[in-house]
Amino acid sequence: MAVTEQGIDPITFEVVRNKLQAITEEQAITLKSVSGSPVVTEATDFNNGLYLADGSIVTMGPQVLFHTGTMSSVIRSINENFADNPGIREGDMFILNDPYRGAIHQPDVSIVAPVFHHGRHVAWAGSCAHQLDVGGMSFGSWAIGATEIQQEAMLLPGIRLVEGGVLRQDLWQMIMGMTRLPHVLGLDLKAMIAANNVAVRRLVELMDRYGRATVETIMHAEIASSERQLRQVLSALPDAVVRARDYIEHDGHENVLYQVCVTATKTGDRLTLDMTGTSPQAPGFINCTASGMRGAALTGLLPILAPRIRWNEGIMRAVEFVAPEGILCNASWPAPVSSGTISTAWIVQNVVVAALSRLVSLSPELRNEGQAVTKGHMMVMTLAGRDRDGAPFGTFLLDSTAGGGGAFPDHDGLDGSGDYCVPRPAIANVEANEANGPFLYLFRSFVRDTGGPGRQRGGAGTALAIVPYGTEGLQAMMLGHGVEVPNAIGQFGGLPGACGRNFILRDAGDPALIAGLAGDLDDMLGIEEVEQLGPKPGRIGLTARDALGYAFQGGGGYGDPLKRDPEAVRGDVVNGHVSPDAARSQYGVVIGADGVDIARTEAARLAIRQRRLGGRTPARIAGSGEMRIAAGRFACGCGCDLGAATSDWKRHAITRCVDPASYGPHVRTHAELELREHACPDCGSLLEAEVVRKGEASLNTLVLAGDTAA
Repeated sequence: MAVTEQGIDPITFEVVRNKLQAITEEQAITLKSVSGSPVVTEATDFNNGLYLADGSIVTMGPQVLFHTGTMSSVIRSINENFADNPGIREGDMFILNDPYRGAIHQPDVSIVAPVFHHGRHVAWAGSCAHQLDVGGMSFGSWAIGATEIQQEAMLLPGIRLVEGGVLRQDLWQMIMGMTRLPHVLGLDLKAMIAANNVAVRRLVELMDRYGRATVETIMHAEIASSERQLRQVLSALPDAVVRARDYIEHDGHENVLYQVCVTATKTGDRLTLDMTGTSPQAPGFINCTASGMRGAALTGLLPILAPRIRWNEGIMRAVEFVAPEGILCNASWPAPVSSGTISTAWIVQNVVVAALSRLVSLSPELRNEGQAVTKGHMMVMTLAGRDRDGAPFGTFLLDSTAGGGGAFPDHDGLDGSGDYCVPRPAIANVEANEANGPFLYLFRSFVRDTGGPGRQRGGAGTALAIVPYGTEGLQAMMLGHGVEVPNAIGQFGGLPGACGRNFILRDAGDPALIAGLAGDLDDMLGIEEVEQLGPKPGRIGLTARDALGYAFQGGGGYGDPLKRDPEAVRGDVVNGHVSPDAARSQYGVVIGADGVDIARTEAARLAIRQRRLGGRTPARIAGSGEMRIAAGRFACGCGCDLGAATSDWKRHAITRCVDPASYGPHVRTHAELELREHACPDCGSLLEAEVVRKGEASLNTLVLAGDTAA
């Protein structure tokens, strides 16, 4: 007899749906308890989830959202390719890391287990975790210099690793033979197997107690409810077209500039994300596949459009993707993709956050869910060699997640917030990392003037430096982006957060001497011999006399910095997050011995507005808010009309190019990029700070339905 949602009493419904989420939480606890990798145990670079038999997401954990969004693609690939041969049977588990079959990049390994109840395949349980090394041309499987995917790492297409509850030793030994750290990879894979076993057992127990039909009905109802709620959210928003664009420098071969574009069109209760305009796929390893694009877009969408909705497959059913094949975020085989998760997928997340934050600004109810971009880049540092006992050592430092959070309309971004894609962020203690590896920290600290200035300030970024210790030397690998691109863009006049930075000090002395060299990034950069590195330094040999470090992007600001409360700026200076020079040049706030100098602050702010207007005195007094739409027209907070809401408001603004140095010492631009400011022609309020390729038109970032012109 079929069970319908209406036939389930409300108490049972709530108990079962919350138990499903608890199963996913227990998966995560199991994975962390068994794993021996600091990537999992300290930095939580993993996720778990439950899925319907067809791969639809039922539950997902609050760790790295990329993973759960792509595991649905992993399961669909296994269903499509292996349902008949070798078949999907009770007690089996499948392992997959092929980005062209559902993974983001090869080190993100998924193990998924079909769930059977009395002989019927009813669901899947899945676990995914970043692995320290899965083979290939470089330790860590970050294949800088690769030209095709076969050079990068082992490719597991969905192999049945566990058969009938028994681990297949032939496949196990093959996989262990392709990694440089079999003891770490092996423990992580067994941790994922254990996590899936727990989930399978708990889900079967739940079905035994409440009935399979009841549990299945609730799983489907949860997905349908999330879809229905998201469609209600979309329906309440005006139909509009919003756009965003971001850039990646260096493809692993040359310092070529690439772009990722999104046009988000909201029509009725549907949202279309169109990636047309994105650069063709690169010859290097920065590409991502369609699964990575979808996982990253889902990650960008969830906190903005669905902050109070259960996160599952229902969200994606209201979203349509348009992405031509062969572009950077929908690469075609055999393009290399081993850096895709921290390169193109990361940028897809950025542009979706930027675009949808503009969309929700049209709604008084959802406006405060919009935000500037959080730490718009990722920088990898791997270390490999011999530990203090002479045994093989390798690690992937995830301290780089501690960049700055993007600012919101109603509050500042968090300092050292963690990454946007990790709702429950964590990094290892310095002491834990030093205990686990043969190196020491010189410092790990916040960096002044890295949060994007705004009416609400972006969060401050952090920096660190390490030296080998207890070993003759280490082989490092550094790669990422955002050293020459300020990816953490602001919103509605907020300035971008600082760029990242990579640096090395060679032959600094013995460890005791090096330890006294620098207490923070400013100290380090004050040493004349420090060498600045680019976005992809690649392999770096370190002796015990060398210091290597990096700094991470701050979060973007929200609103014109001249509208920030001067007392809040003074507090930032007192707390060490903003320098007195930046308080004056970016916020127009002059701080004297007795606090804010009101008269000089008013004069400084007027002078900045006059510069924006080409020397003219503002005709209006600036309002306190940002640009808005009223009666079908764009309007500045001062009341200045900026044209019909179906047109490009930038045609009515004052546009000028500015020197990156004017944004402070931590903002730099690639040779092909420039910074443009768009200001109100009447009051001089900053309406948008734009990063754009030289010679290209500014982006028409927001229009109500009726005009889709770029």
